[in-house]
Amino acid sequence: MSGVQTRKVKTDEEGMRLDRWFKAHFPQVRHGELEKLLRKGQVRVSGGRVKANRRLEAGEEIRIPPLSDTPKEKKPQPPNKADAEAVRKLIVFEDDEIIALNKPFGLAVQGGTKTKQHLDGMLGALEKDGERPRLVHRLDKDTGGLMIVAKTRQAAQRLGDAFKGHDVDKTYWALVAGAPRPHEGTIDLPIAKKMMRIGEGDEERVVPADSDDAKKAITDYQIIEEAGTVSFLAMRPVTGRTHQLRVHAAAMGCPIVGDGKYGGPAAKIEGVSPKLHLFCRSMTFPHPKTGRKMTLSAPLQGHMLETWKFFTFDKNAKAEWPEDLRS
Repeated sequence: MSGVQTRKVKTDEEGMRLDRWFKAHFPQVRHGELEKLLRKGQVRVSGGRVKANRRLEAGEEIRIPPLSDTPKEKKPQPPNKADAEAVRKLIVFEDDEIIALNKPFGLAVQGGTKTKQHLDGMLGALEKDGERPRLVHRLDKDTGGLMIVAKTRQAAQRLGDAFKGHDVDKTYWALVAGAPRPHEGTIDLPIAKKMMRIGEGDEERVVPADSDDAKKAITDYQIIEEAGTVSFLAMRPVTGRTHQLRVHAAAMGCPIVGDGKYGGPAAKIEGVSPKLHLFCRSMTFPHPKTGRKMTLSAPLQGHMLETWKFFTFDKNAKAEWPEDLRS
């Protein structure tokens, strides 16, 4: 049984919700337990009773009551030397607030039961002055390309708000089977997660839907180059749904090459890598400190770079998105 503690809110924690602050400092305390402590007035901010969603200000004091049988806070273990060297090689841009990485295909962003190596675990190698870079968005394991991570808690909050508020403009590159008609346009097709019978078992998939649980999904697209049975497609997700680009490409009849899950046999092209050909090429977003829009890009890599060389596609191509594309 520990005694009463008083902790000051740090500068980079300003604007953070109290429940999220507690989760960061005392991860063993469940949300329900925190709510109970708040109702009883055992957890206070600047001497007053507050709610879990209270936004903190730098310098405020938080009263923390005795917490029974609470293990010491666990800090993420630093990555091994190989991981440390690997994650540093992924950096394409860095300043005092953010780091931009070029995530390799096949590298998971976060860990899981069967996932031992992941980007989040490798970020400890970039820790500086006690600040460990934080994830603010995700990419699927099989998708490569640009990822932005925050170097401070405050930057993470502002970037997180930008992603949630759809204030981030992303451009993906994809190799698709066939060529969509028209050559550029907008796909407005709601999608939903459904349990489907696949083979002898059930599997959750994202599918086009018009049911009550369907979510709005909009994607802008344009053909950059064509080469026989395939096309180099630029895609801009207006909404950010899980597997949205893959489902929308398949719905157009032009599945992303290597996407057997949504494209089936049509996604297999002879002589081309069977891996998923989807890459986050660039992002435009408000800088977390200045608020000014900035654009970052990642160079094409891995099997997609080899495919681009094979078809002699321009690896430095630029997608121009007309403002009236969705009008």
